[in-house]
Amino acid sequence: MKQGNSSIFGIFSYMKRELLVVALFSFVVNLLMLAPSLYMLQVFDRVLVSQNLLTLVSSTIILVFLLSVVAFSEWGRSRLLVRIGIRMDQGVNQRLFQSGFQAQLDQPQPNPSQPITDLTNIRQFLTGNGVFAFFDLPWLPIYIGVLYLLHPLLGYLGVIFGCVMGLVAWLSHRLSAKPMQNVQHSWTAVSNDQQGKFRNAESIEVLGMFGALQQSWWQRYMQQFLVQGKVDRLGRNMGALSKFLRHSKQSIALGAGAWLVIHGELTPGAMIASNVLMTRALQPIDMIVNAWKGFVTARTSHTRLQQLLENYAVEPEAGVDQPLNGDIELIDLTATAANREEPILYQLSLHVQPGTVMAVVGPSGSGKSTLVRSILGLWPHVQGRVQLDGTPVEAWDRIELGHQLGYLPQDVELMNGSIAQNIARFGEVDSEQVIQAAKLAGVHEMVLRFPPGYDMVVGESGGILSAGQRQRIALARALYGMPPIVVLDEPNANLDEAGEVALVQAIQQLKQQHRTVILVTHRKSIISVTDQLLTLENGKIHSIQQRPVLHKEK
Repeated sequence: MKQGNSSIFGIFSYMKRELLVVALFSFVVNLLMLAPSLYMLQVFDRVLVSQNLLTLVSSTIILVFLLSVVAFSEWGRSRLLVRIGIRMDQGVNQRLFQSGFQAQLDQPQPNPSQPITDLTNIRQFLTGNGVFAFFDLPWLPIYIGVLYLLHPLLGYLGVIFGCVMGLVAWLSHRLSAKPMQNVQHSWTAVSNDQQGKFRNAESIEVLGMFGALQQSWWQRYMQQFLVQGKVDRLGRNMGALSKFLRHSKQSIALGAGAWLVIHGELTPGAMIASNVLMTRALQPIDMIVNAWKGFVTARTSHTRLQQLLENYAVEPEAGVDQPLNGDIELIDLTATAANREEPILYQLSLHVQPGTVMAVVGPSGSGKSTLVRSILGLWPHVQGRVQLDGTPVEAWDRIELGHQLGYLPQDVELMNGSIAQNIARFGEVDSEQVIQAAKLAGVHEMVLRFPPGYDMVVGESGGILSAGQRQRIALARALYGMPPIVVLDEPNANLDEAGEVALVQAIQQLKQQHRTVILVTHRKSIISVTDQLLTLENGKIHSIQQRPVLHKEK
């Protein structure tokens, strides 16, 4: 895991020009929105008194022109914000994908797509109407200042209403921030629980577990539903309060203006204009109240993404890029896991010469899979050293190293694509090498029996294939390109007799090609083709035996 300091909004530093243009458009919009109030002053205080049609027509033409400029500015800043959101997404989504991938390697998450969802939440808020409130809010004192010029009482009313609505916005944040976070966590837990149950639908149906699991899910769903109901009620209450203040503000401002007109301290035109100005002045606060839920969601998403990027900052490094011979050495390797006191592996020291076929055996829980994952650099919590050709595994360029490794995990999952793409590791498909790997794994004839052959799409996780077929295709993927080091974790767990024969032949072929093979197995039948037998017990090396190669009788 790499530590670093990175910000999700750091991409904005490259978009200063766009942000300045948005601020300029906002300046134009707010400045020209004074025009309707000035127009009302002209109409009520001059045109109706003088009945001058030329003044009315010219004022109307000027107003329409200024409002068209306002409309263009609104369109321009909306388009720029959309562009900023898209560029932000394009600037960080690859980093998020890499950081999320590293986090998944470190500690598998129930919802690995959460970073992309969080980025979408931020982008949607940035491109929505709520963000305009933050650009318009600085104009609040200017509008109130204009109200004060019309009459001090109107200015004081604007300040009072601004403070009250600001208090409502603050209360909305204080009362809703924590409950909204609880709702998001609760909903994520319920969704993950449902997905987990659906993934095991066959076992649930056969074993009659549906009723009990449905009841368990229903209880968790109702708990989430109650929390969601509280948040919704709070939102409706704050919305009702905001609506009451909005209507009261308009009526009180109009009434105060009429009172001033009656006492000869204000003209009728100024009374109408002040009401429009009051609404415009407090509109940003009203927009903030309405957009607060989206703001809180975006801020929560930003916090999660910021933490992800800081904990798993992907920084370009010049890793070792050279041909691999297949030498493996462990020096005082200790592997641990979170929430576990005892190490899984404890101070293992081991040297595997190139071209050696080593079987790793031992009881369940002895650390066999952790050992092979540590050799491949996949286990996140290790001490000591794992060296490939004398170089620490973490110092290698992961992409180039991956091309020189073959790995068959214990839990086999293929990816949605054709058989050829899966065998070729979704790189450029070399048909000759694909067929060679398939023949070596003993699946060539099986693939040809499928109507589309190597072009057959296996579906998500290879779901249309049997477990044995998936394992043999994954074996072909591990053998693709005849990598110098091949690690097989329980490669014959789902194989029939024919598949196991093909596996033995593949290992013999790898040995003839002087490839290093690490083989985890519980079956003794495959041990006959190995050179060394490593036995683990309780995370420690119990014994290492040199074995002569035995040939089965024909």
